[in-house]
Amino acid sequence: MHALTDKVAIITGASSGIGRAAALLFARNGARVIAGARRQAELDNLVAQIRAAGGLAYSVVGDVRDESFAQRLVQRAIEQFGGLDIAFNNAGITGEMGPTPGISAAGWQEAIDTNLTSAFYGAKHQIPAMLEKGQGSIIFTSTFVGHTVGFPGVAAYAASKSGLIGLTQALAAECGPKGVRVNALLPGGTLTPMAHTMNGTPEALAQVASLHALKRLAQPDELAQAALYLASDASSFMTGAAMLVDGGMSINRT
Repeated sequence: MHALTDKVAIITGASSGIGRAAALLFARNGARVIAGARRQAELDNLVAQIRAAGGLAYSVVGDVRDESFAQRLVQRAIEQFGGLDIAFNNAGITGEMGPTPGISAAGWQEAIDTNLTSAFYGAKHQIPAMLEKGQGSIIFTSTFVGHTVGFPGVAAYAASKSGLIGLTQALAAECGPKGVRVNALLPGGTLTPMAHTMNGTPEALAQVASLHALKRLAQPDELAQAALYLASDASSFMTGAAMLVDGGMSINRT
């Protein structure tokens, strides 16, 4: 038996990066996957790959800033698979970057809406479905940025992602007595399209890699493995945690 046999999992931001890697890994471990993202073609490719390997998956296209998207993901999970066990609320953006006095109100709001408000929408609709089963695991993708390490030029990103940790703790206390666990995954630098957006040159990526104790960036699969741990019963006594999977970025001074 695999770690997620017969579990139903929603994964957002599933078209690329950590979300895509997690969708493939969860499916290989027996989960029935509802993959959400904005890009239809990439989702179609993902679903086809999961099905070709013998897994079960469906896609829902939409924008996490829209509360109705959160509703549709849960509805699809119930319609196709009869319920919901796991939600990996992973979608996110870097947002507008640069010196804070130059950040627009719209750029700030976009980061808050995409990274933080979307997580609230997700949980709002995922929790009732999990309570139907009397158990569940909700995971948010936060970051070490704004938690253990400060960087210049990323105020909107840091604030929105840091807010997820407060949301995680509040929901963990609220839902724990009912069997639903809530945790945050805090990746370090990971080789995803977002990493290339934040660090546009090979030299910049190398500089970020050097900040980690492991002196490298993570592969998306390595973060997917951490998400699998939080999703599975292997972490059954873990809730309200901000779990650093950051290659030692937070403790490194060399």
